[in-house]
Amino acid sequence: MNLAVGTLEFKPASEFSELLAPPAAAALHNSSRADQVGVSEIDPSLADTATFCERYKVRVEISANCVVLQAKRGEKTWFAACVVLATARADVNGAVRQILQARKVSFAPMQEAVALTRMEYGGITPIGLPVDWPLLIDKAVTDSDYVIVGSGLRKSKIAVRGSFLAQLPNVTIVEGLGHPRSNEPIRSAK
Repeated sequence: MNLAVGTLEFKPASEFSELLAPPAAAALHNSSRADQVGVSEIDPSLADTATFCERYKVRVEISANCVVLQAKRGEKTWFAACVVLATARADVNGAVRQILQARKVSFAPMQEAVALTRMEYGGITPIGLPVDWPLLIDKAVTDSDYVIVGSGLRKSKIAVRGSFLAQLPNVTIVEGLGHPRSNEPIRSAK
């Protein structure tokens, strides 16, 4: 995907695998639709969503965050991820908890999220997550022509078609997974 967004130029991610976390690069290498993903190098200190959007003139409405969650029910603990637009907050205690059939859902501890995904904190991407994890994606994301999300590394971002994300392993598309933010600061993808 060749695409100009804000001040960034996105080039085909399959040709610049060094800008992707190894699991994301491997997932794209095995995909027949890798042409739907572009990558652009950024300053790693500007990877957090609000800072990134401001510096690179990317509209927050086309940015998405991928967060790693830890679910619990009884003695069982498991992980999942969800993707919502940066203008929204994931409904973790409502929709996510209900879909995962968990008693409790919280953000996964940073060290565990990094170790399990093999991606950098603040840059986790839905591409290349463990295939047995539930992946919940807000319908607003999958309906998008493209969104900007982490690459698995803080030094780059990817532009990806919503339709590509909709076909990742173990995906559930959820209408209203994200609720509009009410003037609260936008946090980085985890």
